[in-house]
Amino acid sequence: MQCNKRVKFYTLGCKVNQYETQGIREKFLYAGFRENNSEIADVYIVNTCTVTARADRESRRLIRKALRSNLKSKIVVTGCYIEKDASELLRISDRVQIVPNRQKHRIVNLLNSTHDACLPARLTAKPWARQARRTTHNETFLPLRISDFKDRERAFVKIQDGCNNFCSYCKVPLVRGVSRSRSPKEIIAEVERLTRRGFKEVVLTGICLGSYHYKSFDLVAVLNALENIKGKFRIRLSSIEPQLISNDLIGRIADSEKICPHLHIPLQSGDNVILKRMNRRYTRKNYLSLIVKIKKKIKDVAITTDILVGFPGEEEKNFRNTLRSLKEVLPLRSHIFPFSPRQGTAAFNLQERVEPRLIKERTDLLKEIARECSYKFRKGFLGKQLSVLIESQADKENGTLSGYSQNYIKVSVEDAIKEDVNNLIRARVKVVDMYSTKAQRLGRGVARHRGLQSAQQKKARTI
Repeated sequence: MQCNKRVKFYTLGCKVNQYETQGIREKFLYAGFRENNSEIADVYIVNTCTVTARADRESRRLIRKALRSNLKSKIVVTGCYIEKDASELLRISDRVQIVPNRQKHRIVNLLNSTHDACLPARLTAKPWARQARRTTHNETFLPLRISDFKDRERAFVKIQDGCNNFCSYCKVPLVRGVSRSRSPKEIIAEVERLTRRGFKEVVLTGICLGSYHYKSFDLVAVLNALENIKGKFRIRLSSIEPQLISNDLIGRIADSEKICPHLHIPLQSGDNVILKRMNRRYTRKNYLSLIVKIKKKIKDVAITTDILVGFPGEEEKNFRNTLRSLKEVLPLRSHIFPFSPRQGTAAFNLQERVEPRLIKERTDLLKEIARECSYKFRKGFLGKQLSVLIESQADKENGTLSGYSQNYIKVSVEDAIKEDVNNLIRARVKVVDMYSTKAQRLGRGVARHRGLQSAQQKKARTI
């Protein structure tokens, strides 16, 4: 069906949210809407995040931006922010409509009209309750499917939702509910669709990926099944909690030809006192021992991590333990962010708040150390070959194409050309500095020779 109604999407937050936006996008396109790349649309979908106060502010900013862009449009707001704070968003404008996470797949159906199947009218569903409804293990997995991923060379595949950890600073379990997992059959079918579409990398993602469990299938069993899918593509895991990384998982990655040697393992703090207050389920020793084991078993593995700065009660000695831990881990990348008090969490009412000035100083220092760690790790690949998935966005300064290696090093590749985009190519690392990694593409002569042969063969067949 085709109509002249336009839809625009704004997405904040994690890979799960980005996956869900893609699922919603495909439903709109199937219903006949046209996605608009400009600011003007008839329907705006704002898929919100609430992991930090900053995410809340950005969600509100995008809602107001959509309201200004077209005074006759409908603004549909979904995502985690609305699960606990719907009333706050409804006060922005009576044009704002809210849809809970568990009904994201129904947004198109909720936009109904007696005159035009594509005409956005007021949602038939009542605004979501002011309090989040707790999900249960028996709740069905959100029925969103994808067959593409807009503007990306890597496709995210959501296999798990919800979280049972209840870290004291984290609002996510309150808005996403408890852990539940997608059926292996659906996961396999989706990865097959995406690889047939031409994607050379799929990223398995979830709110708490390591807790995946569907009947007799755990995460390792899913990886075993995906490894049997034909074709040249690679599989990457998104964030996984340290206490959920088993010896079987480490062994599966070490023995695999398709699973990327890269694990994102949140540290949050390198101090046992702070980890306990955060309700993290490991100690500093547990974490560092795990990293040693992983590096011993998986060749060329990269570790990336998250660190939370300024948790209530974090004194200088606690912070110094985190600094020392970071240097021992030597992560390729570190996502460093300040503590953000989230109402409803155990940490919200904790005293001993760290001064904003100190949080900034510690954040700046951690970022400096993180850059040094990244440099030391990447320097170890100087002169080595990497498999790089070339992306479409060229460097603005020099026009060089870049991409990510199997172990998630971002590499600028000399001699990479447009035909290399969305393809896995070999490149030898030539330069490593504090901020970048540069490599020379390998096999260009062979590739050109094969291309010339193919063109000549095609011409011969035509004649």
